[in-house]
Amino acid sequence: MILYCKTSTNKICQKTKKVVYLQPITNIMSKICQISGKKVQFGNNVSKAINKTKRRFNANIVSKRFYIPEEDKWISLKVSTSVLKTINKKGISAVLKEARAKGIKV
Repeated sequence: MILYCKTSTNKICQKTKKVVYLQPITNIMSKICQISGKKVQFGNNVSKAINKTKRRFNANIVSKRFYIPEEDKWISLKVSTSVLKTINKKGISAVLKEARAKGIKV
């Protein structure tokens, strides 16, 4: 199911006469790290009899607010716990600078 946001670029479907929104909404309850890009992986549960059933390996994502003293503002990010350790080591300013250099919009 894809959700779309209401913008001026919407159209009306001819069959259903309903509004179709053309721009997808991003970051709706997604379990994706905004800095590293870690996300859910899929695999198998394997029993002793080697029966395989599908399962999800969720990334350890937490929502966290960070204060950036250079910009004098707070930002909210969804980051993995490994990125939290990196932020504690390098600092939020250095991590954001690297992310922006890679082209990540933060």
